[in-house]
Amino acid sequence: MIKQFGAVLLLVIPSYGSSSALSLPPDIPKTFNPVTSSFDHIRREVEIPMRDGVKLHAVLIIPKGAGGSPIMLDRTPYGADKATDRTRSAHGDMTVSPRDSLLIQAGYIVAYEDVRGKYGSGGDYVNERPLRGPDNPTNVDHSTDAWDTIDWLIKNVKETNGRVGLIGSSYDGMMVAMALIHPHPALRAAVAANPVINTWMGDDDFHGGAMRLINYDFYFEQDSVRGDGGDLWRAAYDDYDTFLRAGSASGFVRAWGLDQLPYVRRLHDHPAYDAYWKAQALETILPRQPQTVPTLWVAGQWDQEDMYGAAAAFEAVHAHDPQGVNHLIIGPWRHLGWEGDGSHLGPIRFDADTALWFRKAVLIPFLDSHLKNEAPAVDLPPVLAFQTGTNRWQRLHSWPQSCAQGCASTSSQLYLQPGGGLAFALPTDGAETDDYISDPAKPVPYRIRPIRPTGASDSTWERWLVDDQRPFSDRPDVLVYETPPLKQAVAMAGAPVVNLVASTTGTDSDFVVKLIDVYPDEYPEKPELGGYQLAIAMDILRGRYRGSFEQAEPITPGIPLLYRFSLPNADHVFLPGHRIMVQVQSSWFPLYDRNPQTFVSNVFDAQAGDYRKATISVYHAPTKASFIELPTVDEH
Repeated sequence: MIKQFGAVLLLVIPSYGSSSALSLPPDIPKTFNPVTSSFDHIRREVEIPMRDGVKLHAVLIIPKGAGGSPIMLDRTPYGADKATDRTRSAHGDMTVSPRDSLLIQAGYIVAYEDVRGKYGSGGDYVNERPLRGPDNPTNVDHSTDAWDTIDWLIKNVKETNGRVGLIGSSYDGMMVAMALIHPHPALRAAVAANPVINTWMGDDDFHGGAMRLINYDFYFEQDSVRGDGGDLWRAAYDDYDTFLRAGSASGFVRAWGLDQLPYVRRLHDHPAYDAYWKAQALETILPRQPQTVPTLWVAGQWDQEDMYGAAAAFEAVHAHDPQGVNHLIIGPWRHLGWEGDGSHLGPIRFDADTALWFRKAVLIPFLDSHLKNEAPAVDLPPVLAFQTGTNRWQRLHSWPQSCAQGCASTSSQLYLQPGGGLAFALPTDGAETDDYISDPAKPVPYRIRPIRPTGASDSTWERWLVDDQRPFSDRPDVLVYETPPLKQAVAMAGAPVVNLVASTTGTDSDFVVKLIDVYPDEYPEKPELGGYQLAIAMDILRGRYRGSFEQAEPITPGIPLLYRFSLPNADHVFLPGHRIMVQVQSSWFPLYDRNPQTFVSNVFDAQAGDYRKATISVYHAPTKASFIELPTVDEH
């Protein structure tokens, strides 16, 4: 109340909270029913019960009017809903990946299922859940979940013909491999691409006993939440700085709080190839039963994540496959590269889209022949491999070695020579060794710096295996051996084997060996590739495991010892005019954790004082020769 000029004025303020107050109608209706009459597909979400009562979430993309159609199933920890929402479209083949759009166009029902404990599925998530056995005392695993899922699909999807195929890459490829253990009778075809088969022996987590530091990003993304944990944060632009400042692997884990993740703790507790890892090795589990499901094992020659699995699984089952149901495909691809554009990888071109050709000329005919009624049989050899260098597909009887057209296979010994030479002959004279100082404070980077996190928007992680190796060849802690320009082509098909005789002043050491194709100094077809050093096969061995991956032992300082290990598989021709190069070094950072070069019980926990310089001597004397066994193939 306000007094004005002696009068009393009453201000009446409306009460907006009263029931009689006016309001605007909401713009969001209680329900919205999309009009989908223009859609050429049906998107169906289902919850599939497992034998233990847990329900798994799945999404099906069904072509409208489908009837008597086969189902292609992808079991994934990366989100079934995300897999079916690539683009909002009325066309089903636009909502999924290019790989699966081809399946829809070919008349397949595609189904995606969240593995237990991830995204929309119930139950508990166990990263790379082992099969039932010593590491898994429960009555369920990914094999039983696949069985139960297939059984439900053929009984509840009225549009199907009762035949199911499994397809998946990487982790999903491991899901395919596990489903081949006691497979459901309706499972008629499988495609295991870039599969995780043995995560200690060369897929993802360890290579030669050295731990992949960069994989902590994956464990955080996968294991920190039920959905997608996102990118692990950084405190520096360059991952080289990030991991070097953290010290050891355990130092990084503590600084980022990753010790809260059980899988990270298990990696720490099992640094060697012990019973825990052996019980999960799919390349030893699969051959224990007859293989009945026609399967494509798809490998990428430059797979930067799971290079080991496909070839290892195929080699293991091929020896016990009288029906010939297993096939190995080796393409010139990165990890998952077969699903996209296969015309090139980085600056290296292959004269055609190799991935699209594979999907159209091999994948679809293979699946049709086993999953569709009255489809013609497919003419597929045991091994179909793309030979890089010549850029041509080869039909092979087995891997490694022989060809369908007739090939003689040998293992040629490529010897390190004094003065940086490399030749198919024993060294005869000259210095006995080449020496370098390996300093853990200045490890050799695996890429040109700055090194970005693998998941960063500006990362080129996908193509790093074809990076030019010249920036490393002139470092004083990298030894380089090279042939003269080749007068004749040298063809190889298989896994080169390193036989390195070396000594160290330390009590532990890593050895990284790179087999490289050096382009001519001037290259008319693509001038920027003049002198390019293209890595064909590279890998690492942690010296403490030189005698056995199961048991670590210190190195006796100053004593030359043999370090023997395999490099990844390759089908390649070193062309005339090119040179063959071998590089040797003792760190590859931060791809792998640094070896302190002092023997400690667990490298994960190495302390600052354990990291010491060491002088490495590589031998190339006639009686202490270092060489690479090349699985050469002479065609005729």
